[in-house]
Amino acid sequence: MPYSSLSHLECSRTAKRYEADQVQGVSEVGAPLLVRYDLDEVRANVTPEEIAGRPHDLWRYHELLPVRDPANVTTLGEGMTPLLPIPTYGAQIGVPHLLMKDEGLIPTGSFKARGAAVGVSRARELGVKAVAMPTNGNAGAAWSVYAARAGIGSLIVMPVDAPEITRRECVVSGAELYLVDGLINHAGALVKAAVEERPGYQEVSTLKEPYRIEGKKTMGYEIAEQLGWQVPDVILYPAGGGVGLIGIHKAMKELQELGWIGPKLPRLVCVQSTGCPPIVDAFHAGLDESTLVEGTRTLAFGINVPKALGDFLVLQAVRESGGTAIAVSDETILAEVSALARAEGAWICPEGAACLAAARELRQSGWIGEQERVVVLNTGSGLKYPETVQVDVPVLERDGTVPTAG
Repeated sequence: MPYSSLSHLECSRTAKRYEADQVQGVSEVGAPLLVRYDLDEVRANVTPEEIAGRPHDLWRYHELLPVRDPANVTTLGEGMTPLLPIPTYGAQIGVPHLLMKDEGLIPTGSFKARGAAVGVSRARELGVKAVAMPTNGNAGAAWSVYAARAGIGSLIVMPVDAPEITRRECVVSGAELYLVDGLINHAGALVKAAVEERPGYQEVSTLKEPYRIEGKKTMGYEIAEQLGWQVPDVILYPAGGGVGLIGIHKAMKELQELGWIGPKLPRLVCVQSTGCPPIVDAFHAGLDESTLVEGTRTLAFGINVPKALGDFLVLQAVRESGGTAIAVSDETILAEVSALARAEGAWICPEGAACLAAARELRQSGWIGEQERVVVLNTGSGLKYPETVQVDVPVLERDGTVPTAG
């Protein structure tokens, strides 16, 4: 049995096949390429029981990942993040069976490490000299760190408003970093032009290479495995580019084909901010893809994407799963950051808090039932967003006393 059962790449719009063992970007019609595997081979040779005995990282699913030679695996131990019950908070919002997949504990402090680990490993295997990408912060930080680990270069361009810690992660890992006075789409134009002039560089913008999604899909594998190869009723995911949501849906369909889970799919919820809701607007308008939103702004910087290349795939995943799309305000996002920390002792990122705000609203509307098992994705550590918590506390004299309680 080979390390990977990688078969080929497939255009997400036309289903045309593409060769996997050469550097690929998007298809000839400009659509993302999806990775396909020989699932018959996997079904015949691998069992969930065998996987249970493997190391607790995302590479435990290596037959369903695209790296052919384990010597090219570039890892910092990413994967198998906790699936935590949050019963106190869940009771407060009327969802007692609420779980949180906590990606804040992964290397680089966000779920972007999953896509970076697999994407960089495959780039290394294909002989790429350097990776180049626009980013809202966390993806650039992750790819620069993993590129350093792999011994290849990285070119990162991010908006000047991106979280400062992500800039520092890029710099400390030796990335070639630039800031742009604009949004991620402006950064993307700069990266595209730079790559055209630099031989050996690969553009790894969201869904402009096939392998980031394969790292992200392992969240879906892990959720199923952590629930005893069962699926929850609902999964809420904060969607900017939407790669993780697309990936989770892909993972669930692969698990179905393998016979490792039953016919039920979790209902997927695309969560965005009211300050940048293009996919939510498209969903409720019955459209197959979104339109560019101008002047977007939200403190949940990771979901501030005015137009996603894979928006049509997000919409397909939501609709195929019987899910929905919802936008929440920055005010409710901040409120949920504090509410969860006080109830459960977990400081999560704004994007994760957006999922909690959405869960609260969907329970209030009755879309989520009281007894349903619901998973929210917290996509990063709150420590990367210190500005979400204002500290205004008394300063005591060194020979003073702490006030009496009450």
